Amino acid sequence: MQEITGHVVNVTVTRTSSGKYIASILCETEIEKHPQVSQNIGIDLGIKSYLVTSDGEVVDNPKYYRTQTRKLRSYHKKLSRSVKGSSNRVKAKIKLARAYERITNLRDDFLHKLSTRLIKENSIICIEDLRVANMVRNHKLALSISDASWSKFVAMLEYKALWHDRMVQKIGTFYPSSQTCNHCGFINPLVKDLKLREWSCPTCSNYNLRDNNAALNILAEGLRLMAAVGITEALNACGELVSPVFYSGSDR
Repeated sequence: MQEITGHVVNVTVTRTSSGKYIASILCETEIEKHPQVSQNIGIDLGIKSYLVTSDGEVVDNPKYYRTQTRKLRSYHKKLSRSVKGSSNRVKAKIKLARAYERITNLRDDFLHKLSTRLIKENSIICIEDLRVANMVRNHKLALSISDASWSKFVAMLEYKALWHDRMVQKIGTFYPSSQTCNHCGFINPLVKDLKLREWSCPTCSNYNLRDNNAALNILAEGLRLMAAVGITEALNACGELVSPVFYSGSDR
């Protein structure tokens, strides 16, 4: 059990659809900030891999919903076949609710651990400004996109960045991060095909892995945008990447 620290503001008790009672405790406390670091990173979110960083790290996509599809289908079938008002129908409802609850808990645990690690290790995190609502209109990808919960992940990065004096910089939705060669800037229209996972630049012959190339471009574009709006500390006089310095009061 986690120890409660700080001043308790309120406690909210809710009953889940699986019949469990959960107490949400809101506390006002001082946040112990992570030590300042100088590492900056670009992140390319995806479906096959959850994300690829500009450092070359690949985080696998756990696909919690996809892996439980067969079990969920079985529970849905049992529920639909049960008699309305019967005790068996109540049991079937609870089983189905618990299955969905487990998926949500597993996903949230994964997202929290990943976002916390990235915030702890990096000062500036550059990421695409994804329009998830538009992307889910693609029926072939809608389920996979919803399962990834990109919006929740980005939201976690943003509020944790505020807590720990980090910065999350978003780049434009239509910036061609995958198509642009990170070495010379050549834009290859053939990379619009999602099946093309690696390519050699016809201009400079640089070999590009699609997702890592995108992450490198996202980092460069994010730092450029920061410098353009006056956050000049992102680059020093030699053009090397450094972290900006933040000052803030106590967090709630």
